[in-house]
Amino acid sequence: MPKARIKLASTDIDKINRTCQEIKEIAERTGVDIRGPIPLPTKRLKITTRKSVSGDGTATWDRWEARVHKRLIDLGLDERALRLVMRVPIPEGLNIEIEMIES
Repeated sequence: MPKARIKLASTDIDKINRTCQEIKEIAERTGVDIRGPIPLPTKRLKITTRKSVSGDGTATWDRWEARVHKRLIDLGLDERALRLVMRVPIPEGLNIEIEMIES
């Protein structure tokens, strides 16, 4: 049976969780099979920079970290449900991919 695979990625976990909850509510209302949201490994991007601009003084460092959270949702392919999912408001900073797969 064909299904839609939805991949969500963002640095803000609250945006992902809200969007996943809205997709789950749509699936429950339309009666479509849903698997997920499946949490994928969080990617941690680390950057270390020197505090002093000129390089003089003590060797002090700033450490920055950005975390990219990911979720995966498999949704049974139903035209009505897919239309509703496409209308879900996507917050800024949230990447979403929808692809059709054959299971």
